Amino acid sequence: VHLIPVNPIREDGLNPKSRKRIMPDLLTEPPAIDPVYEAHVYCNIPSIAERSMEGHAPHYFKLVSVQVLIRHGDRYPLYAIPKTKRPDIDCTLVPGRKPSHPQLEAFIKHMSKGAAAQMDGTLSSLPRYPSHSLCEMGELTQTGVVQHLRNGQLLQEIYIKKHKLLQSDWAAKQLYLETTGKSRTLQSALALLYTFLPDFDWKKITMRHQWSTIFCSGSCDCPMRNHYLEEEQRRQYSLRVKNNNLEKIYVDMAKIVGIPTRQLRASNPIDSLLCYFCHNVSFPCTSTGCIGMEHFKVIKRHQLEDERERQEKKLYFLYALLATHPLLNQTVNRLQRIAEGKKEEVFVLYSAHDVTLSPVLSALGITEARFPRFAARLVFELWQDGKKPKEHFIRILYNGADVTFQTSFCKDYYKRSSKPMCPLENFVNFVKREMFLVFNSTSYYDACRRRPL
Repeated sequence: VHLIPVNPIREDGLNPKSRKRIMPDLLTEPPAIDPVYEAHVYCNIPSIAERSMEGHAPHYFKLVSVQVLIRHGDRYPLYAIPKTKRPDIDCTLVPGRKPSHPQLEAFIKHMSKGAAAQMDGTLSSLPRYPSHSLCEMGELTQTGVVQHLRNGQLLQEIYIKKHKLLQSDWAAKQLYLETTGKSRTLQSALALLYTFLPDFDWKKITMRHQWSTIFCSGSCDCPMRNHYLEEEQRRQYSLRVKNNNLEKIYVDMAKIVGIPTRQLRASNPIDSLLCYFCHNVSFPCTSTGCIGMEHFKVIKRHQLEDERERQEKKLYFLYALLATHPLLNQTVNRLQRIAEGKKEEVFVLYSAHDVTLSPVLSALGITEARFPRFAARLVFELWQDGKKPKEHFIRILYNGADVTFQTSFCKDYYKRSSKPMCPLENFVNFVKREMFLVFNSTSYYDACRRRPL
């Protein structure tokens, strides 16, 4: 920021005292990455009450549908650093232990009565809340449950109490719920629903099982999607081998734990280290030494640089368009049905992973968004114009921030309109047609099979 002195001339022609005016000088370099700050954001530890922009619209607009895509809450690592003691995290739910929630105790009691719920396939055999005194790999923690109890409570305040999206006698057909087959996604969905629904009635809960992490349902056959993913993985590998500082850190850590560097890299140490960091547990030590904050910072910084390069290189964007079309197409079709007057599936919840949310954000063109933190939420709101009831608009929100006008299909609309939202047709045209233009195609099937020029 430069301070530029200006000397405005007064009406009487005299020179007033010189004043300073602040003129922002746009940085050509991206801001420096702070790996510790970004790691704190990623952990998303529940603390102060969150402010959000969900549910904001001119008073004459009516909210008619909400679709929510979440990432599961805080979990135990999926990988272990070889030859180190696993982080000592307790996955039982203890209302008196921080972080907690006023409804945690009632949630535990209610989850034990869930026999009446309809659970697809293997979901019925999964536990409805975490319960191991030493967490199992990938298990949701108490922090993860609390994050989604808070999400549900926040959304209830806005969508149920303020906008009356569901009445106290809501019907099962008004909900559409879908989760992957992992206990952490099922439990995250149940925690959010418990504090969101006006009355959590197990008999009205039908949870559908989605076997694919990109929620492609019956449209998963897409050779070019896999091609772009492989190209993106090559880009990732190339960035990693060029980073000498990262390589030194891996060599140093491998010596500390007494394994080959290649084996340490394959154990994805950042996943495990983030768990130590988020839970304020000391990084692991051996007789040779300790893994420390400097190791963590270098690996986390590389991860953030990789995300930044990924946005610039566009390979991931091409993958994302093909990966997310089935889910976005399902979303658009449902919004169109509701806009035509159907009263079913007015609240939708997809409980998913970072690898689900991240490509959706990329495909929509929301390039400024951070990588999905624990318990991230992406919300699609559908609004009806009370003055022109045939007209419908959408708002898109990411972790409570309105990102509607960051999307590729609506970034210019707000310059021409006073309405703080995007016409539904813009979203429909994007999903049905514009998503394929970059592939020189007119359909998902064709784009999935057309080789790049």
